[in-house]
Amino acid sequence: MRHIVALFLVLTLVSSSAPSWAESESTAVEIGAAAGSAFGTMIYAPVKATFCILGGIGSGLTAIVSPPTAGKVAMSTCGGSWTVTPNMMRGRESPKFIGDTTPHQTSAIR
Repeated sequence: MRHIVALFLVLTLVSSSAPSWAESESTAVEIGAAAGSAFGTMIYAPVKATFCILGGIGSGLTAIVSPPTAGKVAMSTCGGSWTVTPNMMRGRESPKFIGDTTPHQTSAIR
């Protein structure tokens, strides 16, 4: 059974990276970025979830005094990126820990 699972993983990795061989990046870089993003997401997602939960509590308390501000608190703590992508690992994209609080997004919450 182990051999079948190992063979499946190898075939999956090789077949998913086959079209990218024509690009300038090597397969090792792509596999490293994918593995790094998976490991990074395992670390980042629980931290982001904790931040969102605490922001939700803070947003609930803020809603008593100022509902529009509570929407901004919720959008900033629970918005943003929740996963680490391979492009973040390569430096092509930056992670957004804090979400966007522009007026057009917070008005949809009200």
